Amino acid sequence: MGFWEIFLIGLALSMDAFAVSAVSGMSIKNICRSDVLLLACAFGGFQGLMPLIGYYTGTLFTVFMNTFAPYIACLLLSLVGGKMIYDALREEAEPLSAITPQLVLVQAVATSIDALAVGVSFAAAGSINIWQAISIIACTTFFLTIAAVNLGRRIGSLLAEKAGLFGGIILIIIGLKMLF
Repeated sequence: MGFWEIFLIGLALSMDAFAVSAVSGMSIKNICRSDVLLLACAFGGFQGLMPLIGYYTGTLFTVFMNTFAPYIACLLLSLVGGKMIYDALREEAEPLSAITPQLVLVQAVATSIDALAVGVSFAAAGSINIWQAISIIACTTFFLTIAAVNLGRRIGSLLAEKAGLFGGIILIIIGLKMLF
């Protein structure tokens, strides 16, 4: 498998991370550069780590991935999205003002679970340089996350106080999409 095929796989895998990052940029007021870097490192790191785990564990995860992964990802994103909607609808609620490591971890895991299955398929393909593949996937996700947060920032300023509500709805939709 060549660079361009792996790059396209990296783009496909990073679309969920892109959407979640845009929601973070949209709904978190005054997001700072260190927050953007934390998101990019977490999403890129997990998108690179998961195929590596899938590659080395091979078929052990195949049954798990086919059965439970979509439900876990949906649950995690729906919980985060539901909390955002709840907070947005409460009149006394403060908007989300900072990225927490716990929130980033949940989002990074939820958006990278499908990369485990890609790692299993890499193992089945046989002739792939896994270190090159995970580097390309991680870097692609890293840079797309930065772009997404900046895009979300611009959209968030247009939506004003409704950004948290829209962001929560988007996360739930992404979670439901993972089921299907």
